[in-house]
Amino acid sequence: MNFSAEKSSRKLDIGTLDRRLAAMVTAAALALWTAAVPAKARDPARDPAHEVRLAPPLDLSGKKPPKLRGTVHTTAIPLPRPRPAEAPKSGAKPDPDKEAAEKSEPAKPAEPPPPSACRLALTEEIAVAPSIPDIKGPGGCGGEDLVRLEAIVLPDKRKIPVKPAAILRCRMASAIADWIRTDMVPIAARLGSQVSDLDNFDSFECRGRNRVVGAQLSEHGRANALDVRAVRLANGKSIFFTDRTVAREVREAVLHSVCARFSTVLGPGSDWYHEDHIHLDVAERRNNYRICQWNVWDPLPQIPPLLPAERPADAPPREVAAKSGGLAKPDARKSDQEEPEAEARPAPAKPNPARKRR
Repeated sequence: MNFSAEKSSRKLDIGTLDRRLAAMVTAAALALWTAAVPAKARDPARDPAHEVRLAPPLDLSGKKPPKLRGTVHTTAIPLPRPRPAEAPKSGAKPDPDKEAAEKSEPAKPAEPPPPSACRLALTEEIAVAPSIPDIKGPGGCGGEDLVRLEAIVLPDKRKIPVKPAAILRCRMASAIADWIRTDMVPIAARLGSQVSDLDNFDSFECRGRNRVVGAQLSEHGRANALDVRAVRLANGKSIFFTDRTVAREVREAVLHSVCARFSTVLGPGSDWYHEDHIHLDVAERRNNYRICQWNVWDPLPQIPPLLPAERPADAPPREVAAKSGGLAKPDARKSDQEEPEAEARPAPAKPNPARKRR
């Protein structure tokens, strides 16, 4: 088809007119929509349900408007929290001196619990035993109401040091102080001397019984036990509780004193772990059950027999077994004299109780 310049310019003018008309129609449609939709629907912040209900579109083409399949929801915007009452007023300037004082002020420590009845009774007139903080170790180790027993004070104000100082519960420390003051001082006086210090072999230690891995927690792990080896005297001597050279009467006196005061006493004869010291504790058991296992061995002989005694000259000759079996034949050294009667034979030697093995 052939188009002339005249026709082309005419078409161009009509297209321009159509575009202008479309723009005017669009503006009129927007104005009508703004007037038809209420202000509440246009402002989602004022709608409690935050919904925007759109008005149906205008029918400009003469066709039916499309049906809306759902309601358009907007995203809920969270509102800010109310201002705290202790917050400073808006516009108020912070006080730097007050903030610095609050930062420099140390936190108040927790108030310590009131002292126990044992702590009130264990005064400086009985023992030098300052309180220490509670210990909470792994596996239940440690305890409460702990003290560090440094020395025991006698009625005459003389102090008996505990070497080294023992970490114990107050109840156990009180029992040790009472034992030394009431029992060991008179025993040392009967020996003509005075107690100078107490040998502490072991006190608090987080471990199992007898230091066996995986064993039940020892009373040492609860700070409820003390191992002692000796009590030293002022004259330079010592009372070693497991030493068999110490007089048996002295060791038995110590045995009776500790078994009357402590719920557990373990020494020689209990097991192989307590052959060189004495274990003391105040463990609580059902029906007040107590354990006292300590064998006070007899003293060793002054001159132990190293060789057997010589055979008496009047002893009958020994009999030896025959090589080919059968009855025993007499010794060739036997004389033709008749064997002496049984009453004439020397009685066999009795076993020496001093050579008893542990």
